[in-house]
Amino acid sequence: MTTDETFEEYADLGATTSEAMDIAETSMDRVHDLVPQETLADRMRAKSVHATGDPEFQHLMRFTGTDESEPVRNGARAVLDERPIVTDITMVKEGITGRGHNCPVRKAIGNGAELAAETGMTRTAASVLELDSDGVYDDAIATIGNAPTAALALADCIEQGTRPAVVVATPVGFVKAAESRKRLRAVCAEHGVPTVTNVGRRGGSGLAAGLTNELIHVASDARDGEVEL
Repeated sequence: MTTDETFEEYADLGATTSEAMDIAETSMDRVHDLVPQETLADRMRAKSVHATGDPEFQHLMRFTGTDESEPVRNGARAVLDERPIVTDITMVKEGITGRGHNCPVRKAIGNGAELAAETGMTRTAASVLELDSDGVYDDAIATIGNAPTAALALADCIEQGTRPAVVVATPVGFVKAAESRKRLRAVCAEHGVPTVTNVGRRGGSGLAAGLTNELIHVASDARDGEVEL
C-alpha cells in the first residue's frame, strides 16, 4: 500500500466507543475461553462462535488448502493487496466493515437478469456467472452467505478456470445448502483455491460477513506487525 492511501482503523466487532469496546472485548474473551487461539484458522472458528452464539459451531468449520490457515493467510493478503470483496447478496455486502481496508466491496445480485430470464436459473446463480464472465472473481475474496445456487455456480466457474484468492461460503437452508458447500470444497481442493466453509444446514449472511471481517482483522494485525502471514 502506498503512503498516500488511507483507511479508517479496523474496529473489532464494529465497536468504536469505550463502552462498546468493553462489551466487544468481554464477549471475545468469553469466546476465547471456549475456542483455542493457536492458529489463524482458530480465529475463524472463534468468529463463527461469536457470530452464531453457539460454542459448538467451531466444530462445524472446514478449511481447504495446504493447511487449515492457508485460506486466512490468502484472504488477509488479498485485503492488503486491496483486492475486491464480492458477496452474493446485499445483506452480506452490508455486513462487511468499511474500516481497516481499501478493498472495493460489491454484490453479485442485480447482475445476470437476462441470463436468469433466458435459462430459468436463479438470479443469484446467473449473477455469479455474469460477474465471472467479466473476470471479477479472479484474485478476489468471494463471499457467499445466503444462496446455495450461487455457491454451485461459483464451483462451476472454478472448474472452468476462475481463481479467487479465497472463498468464504456459508449458504444456509434445507435445500442444497450443505450439498453446495460440499461441492465447493471438493472443487476448490482439486484446483487449489483455499476455502472457509461449514458443514450442516446452518450458516447465513451474518456468519459470512463476520468471517470475511475476520480476514480484514487479520490483515490489520499483519499490517501492524502483530501476526505473520
